[in-house]
Amino acid sequence: MDDQITELPARELVERLATSDPIPGGGSAAAIAGAMGAALVRMVVALTSGRPAAAESEPELTEIAVAAVNCQSELLNLAQLDAAAYDGVVRARRLPKETERDQQARAVQVAAATREATRAPMHTARVANDVLGLAERLAPLGNRNAISDVGVAALLAAAAIRGAALNVRINLPSLGEDEPIRAEASDEVDRVLAGLDERERKIRAAVEERLG
Repeated sequence: MDDQITELPARELVERLATSDPIPGGGSAAAIAGAMGAALVRMVVALTSGRPAAAESEPELTEIAVAAVNCQSELLNLAQLDAAAYDGVVRARRLPKETERDQQARAVQVAAATREATRAPMHTARVANDVLGLAERLAPLGNRNAISDVGVAALLAAAAIRGAALNVRINLPSLGEDEPIRAEASDEVDRVLAGLDERERKIRAAVEERLG
């Protein structure tokens, strides 16, 4: 994988996802969805800040905007990192395994690559969870004319969480029982998924209420 997937035009990125090449795949797509959610949070803050009705909320709006910038940047980096990590798994699995020494070396490389391929979506789930939290904070404050965009931001963040969690879980069986990251990743996934349905319901209700 020689190019930066986050530098691709949207149409080309979508077409790349549609090919039989598994890189980029669902992990990168989840991270990009989360980054889009963060971008929409930033947009709504920009459409809200400076308006007389938002005067008392300016400090919080600034906090949300700064956090959204950081999340967006981090998730775009994770989209690339996820692709690179899975590329590492593919390359490791293609290593020779004719001799016992080959097999041992290959096993070490596969294990190391799988750890990295687990860390990337685990981190994506964590950051996307932060984006959802920002959308939750923005829902009662954002410009009413753009409140639907807060709802879309929340949907994208939730999709990113769920997608990243799936990509963590598919890697867990390939990790040794004694791998510390196995338990860490499982716990992280459980944490970000806990209460997600209810959080989605509440933010959807908050958006619907402001839509009138």
